[in-house]
Amino acid sequence: MNTIDAEMLKNAFLAGAKNLEAKKEWINELNVFPVPDGDTGTNMTMTIMAAAREVAAIESPDMKSLAKAISSGSLRGARGNSGVILSQLFRGFTKEIKEADTITAAVLANSFVRAVETAYKAVMKPKEGTILTVAKGMADKAVEMAGQTEDIIELAQKVIEHGDFVLSQTPEMLPVLKQAGVVDSGGQGLMEVMKGALDGLMGREITFDKAETVPSQRSEAKSAAGAAVEEADIKFGYCTEFIINTARELSDEEEQGFKQYLESIGDSIVVVADEEVVKVHVHTNHPGLAFEKALTFGSLSRMKVDNMREEHQERLIQNAEKIAAQQKAEEEAAKKEEPRKPYGFIAVSIGEGLGEIFRGIGADYLIEGGQTMNPSTEDMLNAIEQVPADTIFILPNNKNIILAAEQAKSLTEDKTIVVVPSRTVPQGITAMIHFMPDLSPEENLNTMVEEMKRVKTGQVTYAVRTTSIDGMDISEGDIMGIGDKGMLAVGKAVDTTALDMLAAMVDEESELITIYYGSDVSEEEAGSLLEKVQERFPGCEAELQNGGQPIYYYLISVE
Repeated sequence: MNTIDAEMLKNAFLAGAKNLEAKKEWINELNVFPVPDGDTGTNMTMTIMAAAREVAAIESPDMKSLAKAISSGSLRGARGNSGVILSQLFRGFTKEIKEADTITAAVLANSFVRAVETAYKAVMKPKEGTILTVAKGMADKAVEMAGQTEDIIELAQKVIEHGDFVLSQTPEMLPVLKQAGVVDSGGQGLMEVMKGALDGLMGREITFDKAETVPSQRSEAKSAAGAAVEEADIKFGYCTEFIINTARELSDEEEQGFKQYLESIGDSIVVVADEEVVKVHVHTNHPGLAFEKALTFGSLSRMKVDNMREEHQERLIQNAEKIAAQQKAEEEAAKKEEPRKPYGFIAVSIGEGLGEIFRGIGADYLIEGGQTMNPSTEDMLNAIEQVPADTIFILPNNKNIILAAEQAKSLTEDKTIVVVPSRTVPQGITAMIHFMPDLSPEENLNTMVEEMKRVKTGQVTYAVRTTSIDGMDISEGDIMGIGDKGMLAVGKAVDTTALDMLAAMVDEESELITIYYGSDVSEEEAGSLLEKVQERFPGCEAELQNGGQPIYYYLISVE
């Protein structure tokens, strides 16, 4: 095989997506820390599936349309560091192939090189022994093979073989991987994409049903208001889905106007616009009205209407629909009239208690997420839209979310976005407390970063598998105390492990210990730990807060 055309590339990409999806739980298990939040496989799968849905919708693909679908879809669906890096690999790859009629071995090698260059630029401090190293190894091998053969299958096989070798060497590059006895999970995910894509190129049967894919967090958020209506027996009768094939890309005003029209006739609305395709989903009592409005923009395809309720319910639903639409219109009108303020704050948080703390110190918008679910770039963009401020500070509060926040910053044009690199919730709380409205955004960022350096964070949770890390042997079910730079304590009891962890965190300069207890800890149990902390560390002031976070019994900060 000396060339790849657009149809072949489409099949290869979807095959790669399906193979990654099939292996995601296994990839999750490769995460170094044995905590119940290993989500590299999930993050990468949700990222590639966002693109795969758009690719699958293209009936007669060319390289330009595929490049747009892959790049745009993966970028907006990107979750976590692994997902953001994967989206950047796709972005660089598609920049190289979008102008080509067919892909040769030379074009493929150049595409790999550009993919790696783009991904490395997206990461502030690239670390070797990760997905980036695996990608670079394959790009180097592709360049070498392009000088030896024009057969793309031969090139791909050798590239994948070398990628597996580089992946096997990642434990030698990162000691933490070697201690845990695993290879890099992101690199493994990339290899599954590559192997699936090769299967697709070689003609092995691959099926992909976009109707079975899970909606994005943003789609769920957009339908959240409709859920309350449904609970009150106010339902729209028909689930309506279709694709508009446009001659040109819709302007922002046209897209917004179309969404507002759909909101006036239904709910559960999802509109995804690209250069030549607009995907639409709406629950409505009048599918014909949605079709007629859509026809003003282009031709329709893949139309599907499902009756969601009995005929005799229609009159009640129509009346309720008018009330809901009127309320939504009033809310939107009020939001548009709301003046912008100088500063706004977006914080990533999980748990009712932590959410209340952030609101209490000035957060305008909370994004639910953290270790167990990394918010996507799309979730960040949605939050930015909701905050009426000229300058918005985003506090990711997790190292795996910072890249998605940076990506959202690069996609925002009408507001100044400042990403505060908070890696833990306590760091985020400290950063917000030290915000000074009289300082410039740059001065505030510097102050916040300096204050965060004074905060040490410990997390107490349980092990989901037996392993060895940081010189400590861990059995499934053990309680672990994890610090900013690694494992600090392992034990059988929550309180004992928390105290041992604190002993490794507290030093002569420590003044304040704050304990945030999780959803699995009672107030009495937390109070008992507080008393033990006060007794063991009399030189520090200690306080207790209800965090309500899942999975982690305690988040504890030392300042």
